[in-house]
Parts: sequence; structure tokens; C-alpha cells
Amino acid sequence: MDNTVRSGTELLWSALGGDPALLDRVAYGGPSGLLAARLPVMDLARATVAVCSLAAVEHGGLAGPARVDDGAVATAFVSERHLRVDGRAPVNFAPLSRFWRAADGWVRTHANYPHHKAALLAALGAADSVDAVAAAIAERRAVEVETLVYGAGGLAVALRTPGEWAATPQGREVAARPLLTRERLDEAAPRARAGRPLRVLDLTRVIAGPVATRSLALLGADVLRIDPPGNPELPDQHAETDVGKRTAALDLDRPSDRRTFDELLDAADVLVTGYRPGALDRFDLHRPGLVVARLSAWGDYGPWAGRRGFDSLVQVATGIAAVEGSPEEPGTLPAQALDHGTGYLLAAAVLRSLTEQDREGGTRLVRLALAQTGHWLTGTLPRYRPERYLTETEGPLGRLRHALSPVAYEGGPADWSRPAGVQGGDEPVWLTD
Repeated sequence: MDNTVRSGTELLWSALGGDPALLDRVAYGGPSGLLAARLPVMDLARATVAVCSLAAVEHGGLAGPARVDDGAVATAFVSERHLRVDGRAPVNFAPLSRFWRAADGWVRTHANYPHHKAALLAALGAADSVDAVAAAIAERRAVEVETLVYGAGGLAVALRTPGEWAATPQGREVAARPLLTRERLDEAAPRARAGRPLRVLDLTRVIAGPVATRSLALLGADVLRIDPPGNPELPDQHAETDVGKRTAALDLDRPSDRRTFDELLDAADVLVTGYRPGALDRFDLHRPGLVVARLSAWGDYGPWAGRRGFDSLVQVATGIAAVEGSPEEPGTLPAQALDHGTGYLLAAAVLRSLTEQDREGGTRLVRLALAQTGHWLTGTLPRYRPERYLTETEGPLGRLRHALSPVAYEGGPADWSRPAGVQGGDEPVWLTD
């Protein structure tokens, strides 16, 4: 097996605290060349699915192997595009969720939810039309739009290069921290399950969190998703990511609903949250013996800790969009890979925490962020860099940069023995008699 294929899995499994001996239980296969991008997106996708499968094998006490098919992985990472509801294609981005040209660069907005759309229009003082929003953004600087819209409760992010992101306070915070954190908070005994299914209380939205809990449901967990009555999930998002689960509506500010929620939490084994850091603190979600998994966009640290965010916006802020396109014409990843990858990694972290909890007890806390996954994609995973395979040679034609030969073997030549010469400038004889 190619070491490059396995390296991402090894890195993630190590971050999860897994036994390296189990890595031999992962079998890779399927078609190659999928999710093509400048960044190693397929490596991210393959590795996150691999560790999720391996964590399931470990937690279930199974012999394996965990099979990772690149075709299945690539299809799942764009699963929302394949959804059909009675033959109808889904709406993945609303008209006002897109790139906009600002006075000095680019901005990307997210306005799929009605309340986010309303905040965007109010911040810009614009009518509900693409032309009106385009005109309002075009006359402002990109960071000004970002600040204005976030201040109004909406979502807009200025395009940054990787270097510009690294120089921001939030970029420095992300770079200084690990991909994920796993903590044991106390010595509490794990919840007694007595052969019943794992109970997972799901307080997540959009893609990453729901992908994690959807994966746990696949493995037999009883997953119950809770949403506020006045703010349900978008219909197509629900149809795509809530398969295998049950869903309910509770208003946690209503005493009767709060009592119901507390009873559910008291009997749960796992709590998964995907709201911005601090948004749920007033509800006192701590319970001894619980496994808690917290997901955020930017991390629960730094000046952006309280900001909402989605995969598309994290790509823009962290420089991924500039890498996949350019600062003059931003691009996107071939999938919402930060969402999907973080989702499978989150499920793996929950399973690993349950495995350790079964052995050692303790309330467990796991934390992941889309921005951390983005940093791992851009800075940790092996990435194709042409300069590694190029060399420079002085010769009759000057200083030439050229590709090294891919023909390689132990004891073989590293480069040609002579540079290219002047055309027709050699004697028509053999070098040796």
C-alpha cells in the first residue's frame, strides 16, 4: 500500500490516541483520482472515514478489516449534491449565499437560513435582490463588510490568502493548537447501558455535526436530534443528514420543554453540540459519565470564538479559496470537505472516547473546529508540490529548470549525466570506439 495513502490515517489515529497496531486493520481500495484539487482533499476524506471506521471496529470489539473505498468516500463527501426528493434536486446554496466583489477584494456570504438572510440585508441596508446586495458590497471594503454583517448577526467573510490568515489573531490561535482536543474531566463511572443501544442527543445543524451523528446512527445508536420549534433545519438538509435518526422540537426557554430535555440528557450517553461556543452555556449541560463532543466553526478560543460559521466561509477566511483559485478569482474545494471530514472525525472521537471510558471511566469532552480541520488540510497533510520534483542545471543553453525523471530505483541515477546542449553542436560520432 502507498505510504501517502496511509499517512493521513496514521496522523489522525495518533491524534485520537488510538493503538497504532490497529492501523493494519484498514484496507484501502476503489477508483483513484477523485475529488481533484490543489489541496489534498481526497487524502483528508479518505483518512477521516478510515479512522471513523477503525474506531467503530475497535469499539465494537471486531476483528475488522475496516474497508475504505475511495469511490464511496468521494460520493459521500458530496452527498448533498446527489440527494433527490421525488426527483427534485436540493437547494444547497440560496441566491444570496455566494461570492461578491468588494471595493478591494472578495467577500463570501451565507444566507441560507431566513434569520441570516434578514441580518445580511439589514446590515447592508439592501433590498432582497442579488443586484442590490452586489451594489451595497461593491462600495465597501471586504473587511468592512465582514465586520458590519457579523455585527448584525449575519455571516460574511472577507477573502484572505493563507499568509493573511496566518497573520490574524484568530489564525495564530488556530495554528498554535492541535487538530482536536480530548479531555477526561473527572473519575465518574460511564453510563450503564445494560445491552441497550447507545443514546446520542444531537444538538447540531447543517453538515458537520449531523454527519457525525448520522454515522453513529448507522452503527446502531439511538440518535435523537433536538431543534428549536421556530427554527427548524432546512428541509433538504434534514432529508440528507437526518437519515437514521429521530427528530423532535423543544424550546429550552419553556419550563416544560426544559424539563423534558433535562430528562433526556440525564439518560443520554453522548451529547453532540454544534452551536457557536457559549450559546448553550446557560443550560448547564454537564452530566457525570457523559461523553460530550463540541463542534464549532472557528474554535472556542481567540477573537472569533463567538462567531458563527460554515464550511464555505472557513474556506474563504483561511486562504483555502485563494489557494484553489487566486486572490483575484477565488475558488472552492471540490466538496464541503471541512464539514464532511470534521463530521467523520467527530464520530471517530466519540467512539474512541467511549472505548476509553468503558475501560477507565470518566466524563469525556471532545472539541473540534472546522478551522482546525482546514489548518490540518493546508499545513499537515502531504501536498503535491512540483518544486520537489524539479531541478536546475547549468549548461550551454544557460540555467535550465527541468523535471526530474520519474524512473527511479535503488542505486539508479538521480539525474541525467549531461545537460541539453546547442542543437546540432555535437560531432556525429560515438563517445567511445
